[in-house]
Amino acid sequence: MQLDKYRHLEIEIDGPIATIRLNRPEHLNAVNQELHSELETIWDDIGQMEGLRCIIVTGAGRAFSAGGDLKAMSSGEFGDNPGATLMPGARKIVYSLLGVRQPVVAAINGDCIGLGASIALLTDYIVMAEDAHIGDPHVRVGLVAGDGGVPIWPLILGMTRAKEALLLGKLYTGRQALGMGLINQAVPRAEVLPAALKVAQQLASGPPLAIQWTKHSLNKLVRQAVELSFDTSLALEMLTFMSQDHKRAARAFIEKTKPEFEGN
Repeated sequence: MQLDKYRHLEIEIDGPIATIRLNRPEHLNAVNQELHSELETIWDDIGQMEGLRCIIVTGAGRAFSAGGDLKAMSSGEFGDNPGATLMPGARKIVYSLLGVRQPVVAAINGDCIGLGASIALLTDYIVMAEDAHIGDPHVRVGLVAGDGGVPIWPLILGMTRAKEALLLGKLYTGRQALGMGLINQAVPRAEVLPAALKVAQQLASGPPLAIQWTKHSLNKLVRQAVELSFDTSLALEMLTFMSQDHKRAARAFIEKTKPEFEGN
């Protein structure tokens, strides 16, 4: 794999463990068009590496990911019709992440929002900083939760809690997320990567075929939920990208004001 082709992903290989770091720290690792494209290909690329038994995904700096880059969206970076590129790209991210054969450990070192939360929740084991926040507040910016949130939150939490999370756009601390069963471990921020590495080492030292095929079998259940609702929520998200409410929210975000939604 040509590691140098990735500009916004930092990849480190240490024996049987790879660490992928979202690397736009000055933007809290918010996903612009280029990072989105890199997330579409990294899982297939790294999954083909011989001798690799586990993958850690984390963020550079003080966040895991702030989600979609609203400034990039409002500036037109994703084009006049973002659905033309974002919809197939989003599908590629989700299905490639679910399909990578090695187990993936998410090390949530800081806030984990929107698409960032979907990526983390689609991994196989999650370690999170106690004081970090996780959530999918798409609705707060006038968008449908289409980046994978609709299938994965109900699968983990059940429908009642998932509707609370997605319809209200709620954020939860690592401590709260652990109590809800959303993540596996909540630890002090400085201990996130060491704790994730410990789990990764356990997975890497286990029988690879048994672990990989058990993951594959479990993810068939996740894929079933994704197949049922992902394309619908994603298509509706693309429609809301073009809504006036989303444009109001993006403008309010930049101007640091509160948006007034009108339902158009």
